Amino acid sequence: MFDLPVATRPERKAYGEFRKFLVKDGYSMEQFSVYSRIALGRDSVDTHIARLKDNVPGAGSVTVMILTEKQYEGRMVLLGRPKQNHSNDYGAQMTLFF
Repeated sequence: MFDLPVATRPERKAYGEFRKFLVKDGYSMEQFSVYSRIALGRDSVDTHIARLKDNVPGAGSVTVMILTEKQYEGRMVLLGRPKQNHSNDYGAQMTLFF
């Protein structure tokens, strides 16, 4: 999980480069700013953490969570119902002003 600033052009560039690194290194986006990757064993985890440390931008934060396969399988994805957008619902009739 990461939280990187994007207020300035250099910060946006660093954000983009970090995101590209994650995708190139085999991470999949779970949610905005939340990426996951399967690692086979503790040695692989340590290698990928070192790679993350080498590619972390100068500003912001990156949080690493290590889950076993069993813990990951036990996750739940809860979805709400889509909301209808009524902000532009003017009914079937349109009024024109000249």
